[in-house]
Amino acid sequence: MAAIKEVSENPGIRKLGWISAISIVVANMIGTGIFTTTGFLAADLGAPVPILIGWVLGGIIALCGALTYSELAVNIPGNGGEYLYLSRLYHPALGFLSGWVSLFAGFSAPIAAASVAFGHYAHAIFPSADPVLSAVALLIAFTLLHIVNVQAGGTIQSIITIVKVLVIILLVVAALLIPDKPTFIQAGENDFQVVISPAFAVGLIFIMYSYSGWNAAAYIAGEVKNPERNLPISLVGGTLIVIILYLMLNIFYLSFVPLDAIAGKVEVAHIVANSLLGDAGSNIVSLLITLALITSVSAMTMAGARVYQVMGKDHLFFSWLSRKSNWGSPVNAILLQSLISLALILTMAFHAILFYVGFTLSLFAGLTVFSVFILRRRTTERKGYRTWGYPITPLIFLIVTAWMVIYVFLNQTQESLIGLGTLAAGIVFYYLLARRGGSAS
Repeated sequence: MAAIKEVSENPGIRKLGWISAISIVVANMIGTGIFTTTGFLAADLGAPVPILIGWVLGGIIALCGALTYSELAVNIPGNGGEYLYLSRLYHPALGFLSGWVSLFAGFSAPIAAASVAFGHYAHAIFPSADPVLSAVALLIAFTLLHIVNVQAGGTIQSIITIVKVLVIILLVVAALLIPDKPTFIQAGENDFQVVISPAFAVGLIFIMYSYSGWNAAAYIAGEVKNPERNLPISLVGGTLIVIILYLMLNIFYLSFVPLDAIAGKVEVAHIVANSLLGDAGSNIVSLLITLALITSVSAMTMAGARVYQVMGKDHLFFSWLSRKSNWGSPVNAILLQSLISLALILTMAFHAILFYVGFTLSLFAGLTVFSVFILRRRTTERKGYRTWGYPITPLIFLIVTAWMVIYVFLNQTQESLIGLGTLAAGIVFYYLLARRGGSAS
């Protein structure tokens, strides 16, 4: 195993406060998933109560992960998230694989998905707007923003994220004020059987995709002020905010339309708003969702590039990814990520890639959460924050994640094998680089 390395940090680069860090977590989490995945769950589970239980369980899993990641982020400071922790606590090969997966499935593909969704919502509001051109324009705009100014990117992130949270709250409050509103949330005789079924375990992949981003602050930990205080606040606080918002929004979805109306549909929020508010209301909701997608693209562009930046420091072959602009941003890493996203905008099918992304990223999230046990065994002096509820908290995350991953592999074998194939290609690439002396570690 590789020894834990101290990561030198320049205090001058720590420009992000806890508000910016929380906004990055919230913006990473609230995006494409919450506005699409409940329709898939309605088709697969066929009952509202198990769907709500799934969102509660997903929130608990995300919170357990955030609590555990906080200890890792405080004790192993620096940008990079899973890449940094797996490299230091297991082996550089695992860290490389996490960065490899992040490049394709962790950030570039979701950025492309959010950009495409933005284009379609923009087209719904303004029919003359071309969806593809709108997606490309959004991607380019935030690529340039995060190259030019790290602090400005964080400030804009905070402002837009606050707007997005207020939008969701206002949407739910407005629905509650509608007189004589229907309610379609009814308990069923088979709810328990649904919750313990393989379909429920597989459905969690949709939910965890929607919750993905709870670890976002860990990717930019090297740029957060007072990390021992602000990293736990941002990871746990951001996750709690999103759990509450997701439950509110799903109660809104499931209360006002029958499941058949949204089953298998992507545009869930639009359908529900149309049933309550008509065409004008649907257009307003679509506009608000575009704001949510904008912040998702911005936050993922910012966080993902920091992973590849750290890879560039550790592997000579990728040293060009660690180059910073005059404004302190990882310019080449951002550009590479955006180029991959740009290519995927024209080729990615959201539903097909969802299982691939969820399966692959869950493997690395599980490995990272387990590494807190290694951290405690191998280091006697730990800084500040310690995982609340240890060891139960990480064990809950690991048990539920393993249950989900096993059933996804059994029921969505093709997408799972593609994920494993991505890992195999990364392993081959890593050892080819190692033989050529491409590691700086």
